[in-house]
Amino acid sequence: MTTVTKPEWVEEAWKQALEKTLHNSVRIGAGFPHASQGGRYVLEEPYWWIAGFWPGQLWLLFNDSRNDTLRTLAEQCEERLDDVLNEYVRLDHDLGFMWTLTSVASYKLLGNEISKVRALKAANFLAARFNLKGSFIRAWNPWFEGEDNRGYAIIDCAMNMPLLFWASEVSGDPRYRHIAEAHMDTVVKHFIRPDGSVYHIVRFDSESGEFIEGIGGQGYAADSAWSRGTTWAIYGLTLAYHHTGKSEYLYAAQKVAHFFLARLPEDHVPHWDFRAPLEERDFRDSSAGACAASGLLLLADKVGELEAPVYRVPATKILESLYCNYGTWGNDAEEGLILHGTSNYPAGQNIDVPLIYGDFFYVEGLARLKDKGPFYWE
Repeated sequence: MTTVTKPEWVEEAWKQALEKTLHNSVRIGAGFPHASQGGRYVLEEPYWWIAGFWPGQLWLLFNDSRNDTLRTLAEQCEERLDDVLNEYVRLDHDLGFMWTLTSVASYKLLGNEISKVRALKAANFLAARFNLKGSFIRAWNPWFEGEDNRGYAIIDCAMNMPLLFWASEVSGDPRYRHIAEAHMDTVVKHFIRPDGSVYHIVRFDSESGEFIEGIGGQGYAADSAWSRGTTWAIYGLTLAYHHTGKSEYLYAAQKVAHFFLARLPEDHVPHWDFRAPLEERDFRDSSAGACAASGLLLLADKVGELEAPVYRVPATKILESLYCNYGTWGNDAEEGLILHGTSNYPAGQNIDVPLIYGDFFYVEGLARLKDKGPFYWE
């Protein structure tokens, strides 16, 4: 990895993120925040897909501060997820988001054997969602009676594959890695368009495995370019390259990254969909910017010294803009760290509000600038 001078603002940004997280922890405790409404994070049930991001943020900050409050709350969040893991019926492909940022984090930082077992259980459930004919991890269970989404895969799941790569490494069993690679091969083949834009949802025939169609999902339309989905692809493909060394993942990550970077506005924080009509494109998604920044910083570490600035420089600009232009520092009435996230515009859900995954990736991006690992996806 190339030695890079850390920007002067990073330590102050880190200090403010730590202070605000400690302040928020008094109310949030071992809860599972999602989106901020009226300045306060709404807490979700433990089975919701966002359950790993608050404890993941606590672990990131604990790793530097060694503050026992952060550790205790992160461990309590992990324990609360046991009921979800044991009940099984509410589990879908987001097992990676949930247990990579809780149990894998705990195991990497503290060597907790109970956490290791929890994460391996989660990896087994995730691997069991693999469709052999189509070579993809099934996304969701039916949301309502009669719905058939057996053939659905979504780009978000690229970020769940690190749980399988980790499981293969710690267990010595290559089957987890084989499944993760097969899914990522499908991402490269069917999700990434020739120009580097990305489908959110791809529907396959669940029996034959044949590609049927791309679906807009949380993007404006099937052929649009949902910015957070773009960042899931940048980061997920780079992580797949990190774990496998397969050059096709690196090239695909670069292709998507170039599409993303070419479409950023002046303040470097993306609109929620790059191809939405102008009248529908007003809202930013700071969570997409934060996720992209962390993924681009990893990508910079993977491409070598000559190409690294192509990704590191804009990633740093994104994080600096989030700190300077979107941060809530000094505003105790707002629990979110960064403003102007967009969760699901087509559904009218959580638009122009702080989002916990935006906060997490913002803190993770700062940790990468500080070179303060380990990072749980890796």
